[in-house]
Amino acid sequence: MISVRRAGSADADQLMSLRAVMLADLGRTTSGDRDWRRAGIALARELLGRGDVAAYVVDRPDGDGLAACVTGQIDQRLPGPRDPAGLRGYVYNVATLPAYRRRGYSRACMSALLAWFAARDVGVVDLRASAAGEPLYASLGFRRTADPAMRLHLPPA
Repeated sequence: MISVRRAGSADADQLMSLRAVMLADLGRTTSGDRDWRRAGIALARELLGRGDVAAYVVDRPDGDGLAACVTGQIDQRLPGPRDPAGLRGYVYNVATLPAYRRRGYSRACMSALLAWFAARDVGVVDLRASAAGEPLYASLGFRRTADPAMRLHLPPA
C-alpha cells in the first residue's frame, strides 16, 4: 500500500525540487537564475496554509525527501447550469522522481487530491496533460475538452 499524505509548509523546498523535475521533463530549462525556486518556496509555504490549495505527496521509501507530488487549487467562478456551485479545481505540479516512476505514486497522489476536491463540492477539475501523463489522467476519468485554449502574456508593469 502506498502511503500518501497532505503536504505542509515544511515540504515547500521538496515541492519546488519536484517542480524542477517536471519542468525539465517538459523540455523547459530550469538552470540559471535560482530566484524562481526561492520565490516558489516562499509562495508554496504561503499557499499550503490556505484552505483553497492542497498538495499530496509520497515520501521516498528509502530516504529523506519526496518521491512524488501533486498540487491542486480551488477557484470560485460564477455558476452555470452544469456547474451550480461555480467551484473549479485545477491540478498542477504533478511530478515523480525518475527513480520512483511506474510504482503508482502519481496515481495515489491524484486520487487523494480528487477526493479532497470532491469533499469540497468542486464540480469540475481541469489540468494540462503531458503526453506521458495523459494515460494516467484518462484512467481517472479526465477527458479532452472541445474548448479551445488561448493565452496572452502581458508585459511586466
